[in-house]
Amino acid sequence: MSRNVLFVLTSHNDLGGVRPTGFYLSELAHPYHVFTRAGFDADFISVQGGQPPMDGADPSDPEQKAVLDDAALMARLSATRRAADVNADDYDLIFYVGGHGTMWDFPDDQDLASLASRIYERGGMVAAVCHGPAGLVNIRLSDGQYLVSGKRVAAFTNDEERAVNLSDVVPFHLETRLIERGAHHTKGSNFEPHVEIDGRLATGQNPASARPLAEAIVPILNDLPR
Repeated sequence: MSRNVLFVLTSHNDLGGVRPTGFYLSELAHPYHVFTRAGFDADFISVQGGQPPMDGADPSDPEQKAVLDDAALMARLSATRRAADVNADDYDLIFYVGGHGTMWDFPDDQDLASLASRIYERGGMVAAVCHGPAGLVNIRLSDGQYLVSGKRVAAFTNDEERAVNLSDVVPFHLETRLIERGAHHTKGSNFEPHVEIDGRLATGQNPASARPLAEAIVPILNDLPR
């Protein structure tokens, strides 16, 4: 039986008035190809449903180009469902794709937080990359504890936010908020791959971490009880 992956995408398209934003294509394309090559099935949701805004598309990257050139896949991405429209029991992994838009709409989507909590508590995995961990900051488990509390977590760092001159644009600093929620935030060098696996919680620091994060998830997901 195939493993089922649910990708989560932002619906927010405004980077604080600086420029358009959305989900970062490489952070979807690279994990998508790792998972599908492993035989996993993939579905897509976004905060508002419909067509989520895309950012950072680079057609010179073969895996991004493959997504952009796949008419059937692009049609699916243009008609995403919302968290309230899917059943947690159908998925083994929920994967929060990054992009700056996530900082505005991931944290306060209660349907999304509840969906991730149900997937995790039924024995599935939760994963997020770059700014995708913005979706983790308000997830509480049934005991009232934050999902990230006491766990090792990687995410886009305060140093990286300063390096891209967006520290004063984002609504909060992701590294700081995760630490406030009790996470043990770990990090590598700016913009270099860094992946953190803590049980069934898997996170990556930045776009360069998306592929290695997915590669680290595959054997863990395959070993989970069915």
